[in-house]
Amino acid sequence: MKWLFISYTAPSNPSRARVFIWRELKKLGAINYQTVWVLPYSKELLEKIQSLREIIEKYGGQVLLLEGKILNRNDEDKILNAFIDARNKEYKELIKKCDDFFKEISLEIERQNFLFAEVEENEEELDKLKAWLKKIEKRDFLNAPLKKEAIEKIRRCTKIFEEFSKIVYRESQKG
Repeated sequence: MKWLFISYTAPSNPSRARVFIWRELKKLGAINYQTVWVLPYSKELLEKIQSLREIIEKYGGQVLLLEGKILNRNDEDKILNAFIDARNKEYKELIKKCDDFFKEISLEIERQNFLFAEVEENEEELDKLKAWLKKIEKRDFLNAPLKKEAIEKIRRCTKIFEEFSKIVYRESQKG
């Protein structure tokens, strides 16, 4: 497998620069492995890293960007597992938020809180969950095991939301 390896330095001030760089690398799905950031090679990721390189240099930092192979199969397995672990952690958090969504809808039904404002609020939350899933999937280069469960949870959230919307609609027609 071909990889991108990124090592950089950034000045300690402003600290927002270091935080920004870290966030951008995480958004791309990079993992930090033994002081170097690693990504599977693709032209798209290379272009994004090149853009990030320019930003780092504008902050006064330096970047070493390499592409290549990992020579030891055991090391590559460790890196692959680190990618899977990173994505599973993200999926796990999303699954937890989906469970919270189920509880919220259940509470609304239990309280008979059948207001359109609740439909809107829950629709916004569902949209956030769906967008979050897309972001995780985009950086899930290896189809982590929890991906299927996360997709199923989003489907259930959608179904439960649609059922709640129908209840609110029916209740609004009574009055």
